[in-house]
Amino acid sequence: MIHDELWPGGPVFIRDGDAFRLGTDSVLLSSFASYRYAKRACDLGCGSGIISVLLAWNSPSLTADSVELHEGWVALARENVKLNRLDDRIRVIGGDLRRHREFLEAGVYDLVVSNPPYYAEGRGKSSEINGRASAREERTCTLSDVCAAASYLTRWGGLFALVHKPERLIEVICALRENGLEPKRLRFVQHKTEAAPNLILIESRRGGKPSLKIEAPLILADENGNDTEEIKRIYHRV
Repeated sequence: MIHDELWPGGPVFIRDGDAFRLGTDSVLLSSFASYRYAKRACDLGCGSGIISVLLAWNSPSLTADSVELHEGWVALARENVKLNRLDDRIRVIGGDLRRHREFLEAGVYDLVVSNPPYYAEGRGKSSEINGRASAREERTCTLSDVCAAASYLTRWGGLFALVHKPERLIEVICALRENGLEPKRLRFVQHKTEAAPNLILIESRRGGKPSLKIEAPLILADENGNDTEEIKRIYHRV
């Protein structure tokens, strides 16, 4: 087992050879999501539990249900929750998010988050490791499946935040609207100022009125390749 520490004195995560490293996309999503006034959250496809742990760490009043299909990652997420002493506030559920109605209550979450598979099946960078393949490609759930689950779980006026690839922005917006989730905030993530976006962060509101705020791009590195001030703040490096 390998331990990843996000910042000195901050959350610590265990990973094994079958799990992804502590990813920038999950950290950025946990920072982007409007968690400050949320009391109950749900993480769809939680992997090793990174987003749930970060949300609970940043908001002491928040409780979260984390759903994951891959059995090995369910065990890893539970270990990460215990390691960070958050097992009284985070429940890791082994289950298929497409069958969310069987084990989760409708309309009770203030915030739902997801770092879903980025590519349609057959269009991503496949992996020989089954868990990684499912995380990259829509083999076990599609974008529409994730949005349908988020719509069912989010209370009226509640929020759904996800991270995705910019080339699928139109599909993301359509899937959200088809499930009664109105996009309200959008932010592009770029490695440098002159670079094209490589991620999008988007937050929608269940039952919200049309009005999309496009925020300033989140730049990861300056012209010298060093962390920007915002990245330093997110990773507590200041």
